Amino acid sequence: VHLVESGGGLVQPGGSLRLSCAASGFTFSSYSMWWVRQTPGKEFEWVSGIKPDGDATDYRSSVKGRFTISRDNAKNTLYLQMNNLKPEDTALYYCARDPGGAIRGQGTQVTVSS
Repeated sequence: VHLVESGGGLVQPGGSLRLSCAASGFTFSSYSMWWVRQTPGKEFEWVSGIKPDGDATDYRSSVKGRFTISRDNAKNTLYLQMNNLKPEDTALYYCARDPGGAIRGQGTQVTVSS
Protein backbone atom coordinates (compact mmCIF):
# COMPACT_ATOMS: atom_id res chain seq x y z
CA VAL A 1 0.00 0.00 0.00
CA HIS A 2 1.40 3.37 -1.02
CA LEU A 3 -0.38 6.66 -0.30
CA VAL A 4 1.10 10.03 -1.21
CA GLU A 5 -0.57 13.23 -0.07
CA SER A 6 -0.04 16.68 -1.56
CA GLY A 7 -1.60 20.12 -1.61
CA GLY A 8 -0.99 21.36 1.91
CA GLY A 9 0.41 24.76 2.75
CA LEU A 10 0.01 27.99 4.66
CA VAL A 11 -3.29 29.78 4.23
CA GLN A 12 -5.06 32.65 5.96
CA PRO A 13 -8.27 32.06 7.91
CA GLY A 14 -11.16 31.86 5.47
CA GLY A 15 -8.96 30.54 2.71
CA SER A 16 -9.12 27.28 0.78
CA LEU A 17 -6.88 24.35 -0.02
CA ARG A 18 -7.37 21.16 -2.02
CA LEU A 19 -5.56 18.08 -0.81
CA SER A 20 -4.86 15.13 -3.09
CA CYS A 21 -3.80 11.57 -2.34
CA ALA A 22 -2.33 9.28 -4.98
CA ALA A 23 -2.91 5.63 -4.12
CA SER A 24 -1.13 2.54 -5.41
CA GLY A 25 -0.35 -1.01 -4.41
CA PHE A 26 -3.94 -2.04 -3.82
CA THR A 27 -7.31 -2.01 -5.59
CA PHE A 28 -8.27 1.57 -4.71
CA SER A 29 -11.81 1.27 -6.04
CA SER A 30 -12.59 -1.55 -3.62
CA TYR A 31 -11.89 0.39 -0.43
CA SER A 32 -13.53 3.12 1.58
CA MET A 33 -11.00 5.87 2.17
CA TRP A 34 -10.56 8.49 4.87
CA TRP A 35 -8.80 11.72 5.62
CA VAL A 36 -7.43 11.91 9.14
CA ARG A 37 -5.38 14.61 10.83
CA GLN A 38 -3.03 14.95 13.75
CA THR A 39 -1.76 17.88 15.77
CA PRO A 40 1.32 17.60 18.01
CA GLY A 41 0.60 15.62 21.16
CA LYS A 42 -2.84 14.52 20.04
CA GLU A 43 -4.33 11.34 18.66
CA PHE A 44 -5.31 10.93 15.05
CA GLU A 45 -8.65 12.61 14.39
CA TRP A 46 -10.98 11.29 11.74
CA VAL A 47 -12.02 14.09 9.39
CA SER A 48 -13.99 12.57 6.53
CA GLY A 49 -14.68 9.27 4.80
CA ILE A 50 -16.01 8.09 1.46
CA LYS A 51 -17.39 4.77 0.29
CA PRO A 52 -15.62 2.83 -2.52
CA ASP A 53 -17.85 4.10 -5.30
CA GLY A 54 -18.18 7.59 -3.82
CA ASP A 55 -21.92 7.39 -3.27
CA ALA A 56 -21.72 8.03 0.45
CA THR A 57 -19.59 10.42 2.47
CA ASP A 58 -19.32 11.46 6.09
CA TYR A 59 -17.70 14.31 7.97
CA ARG A 60 -16.86 15.15 11.55
CA SER A 61 -19.15 17.90 12.78
CA SER A 62 -16.47 20.58 12.97
CA VAL A 63 -15.77 20.42 9.22
CA LYS A 64 -19.24 19.66 7.89
CA GLY A 65 -20.30 22.26 5.33
CA ARG A 66 -16.71 23.44 4.82
CA PHE A 67 -14.87 20.32 3.61
CA THR A 68 -15.78 18.06 0.69
CA ILE A 69 -14.28 14.63 0.13
CA SER A 70 -14.27 13.07 -3.32
CA ARG A 71 -12.46 10.41 -5.30
CA ASP A 72 -11.56 9.51 -8.86
CA ASN A 73 -11.27 5.75 -9.06
CA ALA A 74 -9.99 5.92 -12.64
CA LYS A 75 -7.02 7.94 -11.37
CA ASN A 76 -6.66 6.14 -8.02
CA THR A 77 -6.85 9.53 -6.33
CA LEU A 78 -8.61 10.84 -3.23
CA TYR A 79 -9.33 14.53 -2.69
CA LEU A 80 -10.29 16.87 0.13
CA GLN A 81 -11.53 20.33 -0.75
CA MET A 82 -11.23 22.55 2.30
CA ASN A 83 -13.00 25.91 2.32
CA ASN A 84 -13.39 28.59 4.98
CA LEU A 85 -10.39 27.22 6.82
CA LYS A 86 -10.00 28.03 10.50
CA PRO A 87 -6.89 28.11 12.72
CA GLU A 88 -8.15 24.98 14.50
CA ASP A 89 -7.88 23.10 11.19
CA THR A 90 -4.09 23.39 11.43
CA ALA A 91 -2.71 19.83 11.43
CA LEU A 92 -0.81 17.21 9.50
CA TYR A 93 -3.37 15.67 7.14
CA TYR A 94 -3.15 12.07 6.01
CA CYS A 95 -5.17 9.99 3.63
CA ALA A 96 -5.81 6.58 5.11
CA ARG A 97 -7.31 3.24 4.28
CA ASP A 98 -8.86 3.04 7.75
CA PRO A 99 -10.49 5.66 9.99
CA GLY A 100 -7.86 5.24 12.68
CA GLY A 101 -5.02 6.12 10.35
CA ALA A 102 -3.10 2.87 10.81
CA ILE A 103 -2.56 2.58 7.04
CA ARG A 104 -1.72 6.08 5.87
CA GLY A 105 0.65 8.15 3.80
CA GLN A 106 3.38 10.50 4.96
CA GLY A 107 1.01 13.42 5.39
CA THR A 108 0.80 16.99 4.17
CA GLN A 109 0.94 19.97 6.53
CA VAL A 110 -1.93 22.44 6.61
CA THR A 111 -1.34 25.65 8.54
CA VAL A 112 -4.09 28.23 8.92
CA SER A 113 -2.75 31.48 10.28
CA SER A 114 -2.87 35.20 9.65
